[in-house]
Amino acid sequence: MLQVGAAAVDITPALGCHVIGYFQDRIADDVHDPLFAKALVVGNGQATLGLVVCDLIALPDAVAQAAKALVQERLGIPPERVLISATHTHTGPAIVPALGTPVEEGYAEWVAPRIADALAIAHRRRQPARAAHARGDCAGEVHNRRRRMKDGSVRMNPGHQHPDVLGPAGPTDPELGLLLLRTPERRPLGALANLSLHYVGAGVGTAISADYFAAFGQALQRCAGEPFLAIMANGCQGDINNIDFDQPRRTSPHPYFQIERVANVVAGEAWQAWNRLREEDFRDDLPLGGRLEKVPFHARTPSPAELRAARERYAGEPDPRDQEWAYARELVLMESEPAVWDVPIQALRVGDLGIVGLPGEVFAQIGLEIKARSPFPQTMVIGLANDCAGYIATDQALDEGSYETRLCRHVRAPKGTGRLWADTAVRLLEAVRG
Repeated sequence: MLQVGAAAVDITPALGCHVIGYFQDRIADDVHDPLFAKALVVGNGQATLGLVVCDLIALPDAVAQAAKALVQERLGIPPERVLISATHTHTGPAIVPALGTPVEEGYAEWVAPRIADALAIAHRRRQPARAAHARGDCAGEVHNRRRRMKDGSVRMNPGHQHPDVLGPAGPTDPELGLLLLRTPERRPLGALANLSLHYVGAGVGTAISADYFAAFGQALQRCAGEPFLAIMANGCQGDINNIDFDQPRRTSPHPYFQIERVANVVAGEAWQAWNRLREEDFRDDLPLGGRLEKVPFHARTPSPAELRAARERYAGEPDPRDQEWAYARELVLMESEPAVWDVPIQALRVGDLGIVGLPGEVFAQIGLEIKARSPFPQTMVIGLANDCAGYIATDQALDEGSYETRLCRHVRAPKGTGRLWADTAVRLLEAVRG
């Protein structure tokens, strides 16, 4: 008999914290909506899985490790069966430093036990349940932000209806994945959604917000007409955003209009997919499993000539508004960071649904390859899971250049990384399937 519990713990930082997501530092002066660690615990008497999605821009390895250690100590769930990911909101605390934003000191240490608390509460709330999975299509809301230009270059976010744009430089993954959990009496307990969409954005830059990830949960509850935990986990979104450059810019009547609009569209698609399921699709006899493997990450490093030029630029007058100065600072700061470390690749099984956790902002093409090669009828690929190695571009994109490939602390993946991660993910999926 399947047992499921759900819980959310508030992880909103104090006002005055550093807000990460732009080239320049911002200081939080308001809270538009609170941030949460949203947790699901799924057990079948033989194995128990834990899934947590946090309203953060990224999840450092140290935070994931600390939270998983507490979960194993308190609940006995091993780390390979716990997947913790970040949504990638750009209006949350600086849990890591990036570009012009310094780390918010103490926040990472403060949030780790609260992530574990979310799982502990969900574990305590377990009750008999049935599960099903479904998929929808959100093609109208996901767009590749990298565009090929007439001069042969590739440019990120070139602007609306740019006359020199030839077309997108890569694919999108419009699939909306859904894991649906409800009581035997058909009352919803939780829903885990998965869509490859960077974030929606706009809003007020100094107001804490979970972006469309939170608005999706609220909209799906409105569709169902009752409260339950509705979670949006991000996917392989490294080159994907919500802006359709082939069309004129959308009008926004207020700062959070696009966030709400996209959330309503995606929740509506989720509700349709949910209601297309048959009653017999919901089962309580599902096999569960999890595997996790560490693979080496050989980070790119600046050449001696690049480092000399960066030191000269960085030694000049500080100007955080100058992107070239900011990138020079990034190369100098990289000197004190390791060049080789291990990163976790994870696979979970919930019946005939495979779930992959990848520790970065992975390009859509890599996620599509994993889904195509997966032994499961349906597979979710969750990005920014258990760690964050930054942007993971395809080998072709690394040759083409642009923002997602320019060397800095969060863009260090070498060629071959996407292939290694995809191969490892598929092998782990085959292991949990078998």
